[in-house]
Amino acid sequence: MTRNEKIKITERINHYADEVLKKVDRQAVPISIQLDLLKPVMEQIAQEYGKTVSDVFVLYMDINSELQAEEAEKKKEMGEETILFE
Repeated sequence: MTRNEKIKITERINHYADEVLKKVDRQAVPISIQLDLLKPVMEQIAQEYGKTVSDVFVLYMDINSELQAEEAEKKKEMGEETILFE
């Protein structure tokens, strides 16, 4: 799987999360429940790519970490302060 494909999968999950979690208080609702809400899209992606849901979750977390680190590096180069996790 190419990096571009991984990014597209991550964008797809993020878009789904934006829709499903828009009314969820992310500070109050446990992460486990938030992840359960994302399970349908992860199951669909897993089926499409012949992967397990766990594989899709790991891919999602890995590429998100990479993208956040890249963004932080760009901001650092531009002299901006960055908070990686909110």
